[in-house]
Amino acid sequence: MTEAFGVPGIVLAGGLAQRMGGGDKPLRELGGQTILARVIARLEPQCECLLLSANGDPRRFAPFGLTVLADGLEQHPGPLAGILAGLDWAAAYRPDAQWIFSAPGDCPFLPRDLVARLRQAVSAHGAELAIAASQGRSHPVIGLWKVASRDALREALVVEGLRKVQDWTERYRVATVDWPADPIDPFFNVNTVEDLAEAERLSALEGPA
Repeated sequence: MTEAFGVPGIVLAGGLAQRMGGGDKPLRELGGQTILARVIARLEPQCECLLLSANGDPRRFAPFGLTVLADGLEQHPGPLAGILAGLDWAAAYRPDAQWIFSAPGDCPFLPRDLVARLRQAVSAHGAELAIAASQGRSHPVIGLWKVASRDALREALVVEGLRKVQDWTERYRVATVDWPADPIDPFFNVNTVEDLAEAERLSALEGPA
């Protein structure tokens, strides 16, 4: 089990799954359990607590037993709004927390050392945030975020109309941590029906979740 660092984690489950016919992507089944259940199983041992970012009726996520945070901003401006909701929650309920961790709810193969390596990276490099990478590509919604940045992020979203996560991360000193993608890219995400079929194949290759 990866050591917890007192970092709250937030699973971003706000996508509309338009390329899969609508609904909640994380609630699709993979290998006999939902993708979200797989994500939770991998992240709970790594985080001090785990939250869920999702809009709409929170009761559909009740079986998972997580606190569900809706966007605090109108028009639901993408994953940064979910990250901001997590930052605001941490400031209110975990005042000693300096960081939160975020990851999307549609990545069923997340590394079990994710939070630990990101935390090590920000310490080693004096970084202001850390994000994951694989195959030469960064995954900016998978990272550590400073709680102290929440007011600046709110201003960027509300006043500037900022939407892209990368446009936000470029403003800070970033530690990028790379993971191997062999035999499975741990950041493979399920966006389409074809992706779900590929995830089934990869799940069989990986073995028990």
